[in-house]
Amino acid sequence: MTTSASVPAGPEGAIVGTVTDRLIDANERYAAAFTDPGMDARPVLRVAVVACMDARLDLHAALGLELGDCHTIRNAGGVVTDDVIRSLTISQRALGTRSIVLIHHTGCGLESLTEEFRHDLEMEVGQRPAWAVEAFRDVDQDIRQSMQRVRTSPFLLHTDDVRGFVFDVKTGLLREIDPA
Repeated sequence: MTTSASVPAGPEGAIVGTVTDRLIDANERYAAAFTDPGMDARPVLRVAVVACMDARLDLHAALGLELGDCHTIRNAGGVVTDDVIRSLTISQRALGTRSIVLIHHTGCGLESLTEEFRHDLEMEVGQRPAWAVEAFRDVDQDIRQSMQRVRTSPFLLHTDDVRGFVFDVKTGLLREIDPA
């Protein structure tokens, strides 16, 4: 299967350059046709989306979003960490967002990890990471926990429109999770 990240092949199938070289080449083509859309950093729909970094999630396509519609915050698992709260706080207080959509997905890699990952990493590199893995076994429960973390944060002004979903990577459908 060929993806957009495939590296171009030269004579006799040899790989030419790195993936990063390919991305820079693509940017040059993009910039050649680029025109300033005349937007500022405030999302038009006043929404921030927090989601997993999984490459199978095309959030703009899945949610019908266009450039400038939302702030997108992504990390491993889409979990609400201190840094996500930081980004959401800036999004709300400085850039006007009012709604928060949290999206986890089926088949997440964090479901197969444990906090033992940190221990293994410490043994390998000689230093324990300051961050938690935030692994989980139940995606629905983790979305509930993420919603609770957002709703109880003292830094966020707008916590009345916080909704959580699980994206099915096989069907593309979102399933809403009841926060209770």
